Amino acid sequence: MRRIQESGPRSSRVALATLVGIALAAAGARADEPRAAEGPRRTNRLAKETSPYLLLHAHNPVEWYPWGPEAFAKAKAEKKPIFLSIGYSSCYWCHVMERESFMDADIAKKLNEEFVCIKVDREERPDVDHVYMVALQAFSGSGGWPMSMFLTPDGRPFFGGTYFPPRDREGILGFSSLLAAVSDAWKNKRDLLERDATNLADVVRKAVAGGSMRKLPLTRELAAGARTALAEQFDPQFAGFGFDPARPKRPKFPEPANLVYLLDQHRRLARDPARKTEAVEMLGMALETLDRMQRGGIRDHLAGGYHRYSTTRDWSIPHFEKMLYDNAQLAEVHLTAYEITKDPRWKVEAEATLAFVLRSMTSSRGSFDSALDAESEAEEGRTYVWSKEELEKTLGPDFGLFSKIYGIDAAPNFEHGRFVLLEPKTRAEQSAALGLSADAIESRLVPARAKLLALRDQRPAPLRDDKTLTSWNGLMIGAFAEAHRVLGRPSDRQAAERAVEFIARELTTPEGRLLRTYRAGVAKLPAYLEDYAFLADGLLRLHAATRDEKHLTHARTVVDRMLKDFSDHQEGGFFFTADDHESLLARPKDPFDNAIPGANSLAIRSLVRLGVATGERAYLDHARRALEAFSSSMSSNPAGAPIMLTALEEYLDAVAGGETPQPKSMSVLGGLTNLKPPAPGGVVKASLEPSTAKLSVGATATLKLRISIAPRFHIYANPTGSETVDPTTVDLEPGSPFEVVKVDYPAGKAMTLASLGPEKLNLYEETVEVGVVLRAKPGTQPGRFECKLRLRYQACDDRSCLAPATLKPAFAVEVE
Repeated sequence: MRRIQESGPRSSRVALATLVGIALAAAGARADEPRAAEGPRRTNRLAKETSPYLLLHAHNPVEWYPWGPEAFAKAKAEKKPIFLSIGYSSCYWCHVMERESFMDADIAKKLNEEFVCIKVDREERPDVDHVYMVALQAFSGSGGWPMSMFLTPDGRPFFGGTYFPPRDREGILGFSSLLAAVSDAWKNKRDLLERDATNLADVVRKAVAGGSMRKLPLTRELAAGARTALAEQFDPQFAGFGFDPARPKRPKFPEPANLVYLLDQHRRLARDPARKTEAVEMLGMALETLDRMQRGGIRDHLAGGYHRYSTTRDWSIPHFEKMLYDNAQLAEVHLTAYEITKDPRWKVEAEATLAFVLRSMTSSRGSFDSALDAESEAEEGRTYVWSKEELEKTLGPDFGLFSKIYGIDAAPNFEHGRFVLLEPKTRAEQSAALGLSADAIESRLVPARAKLLALRDQRPAPLRDDKTLTSWNGLMIGAFAEAHRVLGRPSDRQAAERAVEFIARELTTPEGRLLRTYRAGVAKLPAYLEDYAFLADGLLRLHAATRDEKHLTHARTVVDRMLKDFSDHQEGGFFFTADDHESLLARPKDPFDNAIPGANSLAIRSLVRLGVATGERAYLDHARRALEAFSSSMSSNPAGAPIMLTALEEYLDAVAGGETPQPKSMSVLGGLTNLKPPAPGGVVKASLEPSTAKLSVGATATLKLRISIAPRFHIYANPTGSETVDPTTVDLEPGSPFEVVKVDYPAGKAMTLASLGPEKLNLYEETVEVGVVLRAKPGTQPGRFECKLRLRYQACDDRSCLAPATLKPAFAVEVE
């Protein structure tokens, strides 16, 4: 899956000389001391908005505009660049930048005089956020919030970043310096900025188009493609996914979509006795991740529910914001884990998460609020952390047991000598160490946690983003519906149905179209694909749990409108915006999942489930066309689309027993129509020379990796010459005492493939050699070490591809 906070598409090769010049000029600019805004408290145009995030900026001295035609008309009339700032209410660094920069009188003066300033809540306008996040990632290689972008008056981006301190600080570019440099470049080098903006806009349009002209057979092999990828990404020490030894401080995200996929694959594999080992592996990765999160600081051990992500690999220290969508998905995953294992631990955890949502994120109207902030009193985590003295005073005689269970008997794990509560050891380990049963331990902890929660509730609470988003409410409706189906509790059905009634009453127009957001009595903004898809998914789950036909009828109405307004009638699949939505730089059509499921993923799954529930084949046909449209994306990046792969499995279940529809374009492939991934080494083979390398400490050794490719096939070169496909890569398997100094990839053969149109790609055919230069990591002792390289590639012919694969040729290194 893609983690927008951390990484994105490979950097484009747009002309960046001007942008680099801006940064260099700004770095040398004189940094003045900040000056707070003076005079009576004033308001700007954001005071008329309903978004809590926008209202936080309503008293800034910056003359903010909300996104809309008024701001762009002003920029065009005055020939000024636009400063676009995108964030959300529970974003800690958004608040920091607001206090440091947007309340600073000097910075506000520069912004007001030289720019037209637009502020956007990314949760209200995910279309705007997506387009400009792609732009930011394209030229910087990463992204995040607050997003700080500079645009031409017609909306083309030419420079940007995320958080900037107000003044230059310890080598970090200051926002004041950046504003001065951008303003100077706009006045004196506008032609270069315009050129770069045009190039970057072209990159964005291409990147957000989604899908591929190449359509692959819809097979079980394609649906199983993420198994290997997720196993390679799995952190063997602390569970979860995406740990990179080269970036050990990278945040760890829950990624519930991965867990949904793994649990689904376990259920399927467990039906075949011959695949028991694979089934156990899938279940093990999911349960170990749930265990580590449940015991970690990412979980709120007093009130239940989960924080957004962990800032540490071991899940111990969270980023403290709480999002509705995380807790909806994790409640569902815990329910599935309970269904599979019958382990009451997961039932209790699902119930605790749902109880947290009802207690802290459910409005009196019956809808669900969006988020809880990470900070209170301008300090991140202040609500949630404890000093040892506070705990001792509050718990009295219960402190001894509590401190052992929740890690208080170790060194403080948070700033200023405070603690984030977590469980370093499993309950079984604690039970053995203390000589108490797990039930006895829990019975003593329950009143202790209640005391602490009562005290915590007296502290200043984090800001609540109490807007209702249709899409996120759809996820939560689905979670409560699943809880009713699995646990049979009437209260869960009531919670789901109250939210459905609210959306039908307040967020649905008389014409049957959905609106995106509701707050303070105002419903507004045309809904996006995810609003329709997520609501339909929730309604179908509610129908499955209750067998009430009104929910099926409601789901059909939502899906029919989704088909009418969002379908790509030419290629299949769905655009993120409706046909009559506001036109931006590009019209996104994204096949991938992220922190929330991909809108296309749940749109397809809803079509399949509606087709099965109604018996109407037309819905399955729409699902097939969408799956075909994204088949190449699923093949090339299966770990990026786990929910879509589960939708593919459900589609294949639905058409089982009949002829599985295949893409029409497959008819020309002859023998490749039913091509299945061969055993490793079948199409591509790899060997190493020498098989044993010798090196001295501090020196390097060079290996030659010989790659042999079967006739009719190719693999992609490195670089590929295209943004649309991933290159062949070579690195060391994690855990090696060596590191790769350099990889010499040979030049590929430039070719045009029938499946990808006129674009030329660099390919490897027949036999190629890759040079890999190694050296021992500091501290490596003399001796012989068994190691493996990791060759990642995708084998294709001119029109169709096998699933991405990995070979691990072994070798030895003797360190002298």
